[in-house]
Amino acid sequence: MTSEIASVSLPDGERVPALGQGTWEMGEAPARRAAEIAALRCGVELGMTLIDTAEMYGDGATETLLGEALAGLRDQVFLVSKVYPHNASRRGVIAACEQSLKRLKTDRLDLYLLHWRGSVPLAETVQAFEALRAAGKIRHWGVSNFDTDDMEELVAVPGGDACATNQILYNVARRGPEFDLLPWLARRKMPTMAYSPVDHARLPKRSPLDDIADARGVSVFQVALAWVLRKPGVCAIPKAGRVEHVRDNHRASQLRLSAEEQAALDAYFKPPRSKRPLEML
Repeated sequence: MTSEIASVSLPDGERVPALGQGTWEMGEAPARRAAEIAALRCGVELGMTLIDTAEMYGDGATETLLGEALAGLRDQVFLVSKVYPHNASRRGVIAACEQSLKRLKTDRLDLYLLHWRGSVPLAETVQAFEALRAAGKIRHWGVSNFDTDDMEELVAVPGGDACATNQILYNVARRGPEFDLLPWLARRKMPTMAYSPVDHARLPKRSPLDDIADARGVSVFQVALAWVLRKPGVCAIPKAGRVEHVRDNHRASQLRLSAEEQAALDAYFKPPRSKRPLEML
């Protein structure tokens, strides 16, 4: 029996796990393939059923791996993929989605995101997303790497207010979105999807994260992940290519930081006092 993972609500009320699984850089090395598939399947078993990928990852190789990993599990998963900005035209989105579905061996995506802004007008991309939704190819759509002004522009176009989420770089070391973007999303009941929630393993070599980890008998990465998960309306999609790593991430979802621990982290990783441009990886 596993400990239940908290959830967040999409704007229409559907709930998804606050802790999911990312897949960036998976499927690119044959020697790791079996371990990555086992890790993804273990995550689903543990309730980490929100799984994120993109056509960009491995030029489609990651989606192909995920299609193999989810054999027999598809209906248990909330599956997310992302479209390149240069494929974001009306015809381009639909063609890209069909290719993603083929690689993923599924007939629909639960959520389809514009990976970042490009030159195609947002109104045209929204039209394509809505056409895919009407056809049953996707259930929800959203965006990634959109700053507050981008979101304002998006919701102003016809149908743009149907956006379900914004996937952004957010972690204890990159807190800029807290100043305006996270509150903007929260007011509109759009959850924030945090990618690289442990900063792609590039956290400082010594910080209060280490003190908390030592005192708790956990890893620095588990503390950093627990910090992201503490915030209502935020879900995290860490990548884990080994079963042991997946289990560590799951244990982090059960870790509750005290007020004193959070204060120590705030003193070192200071909250923003002014607007900072949204960072990307």
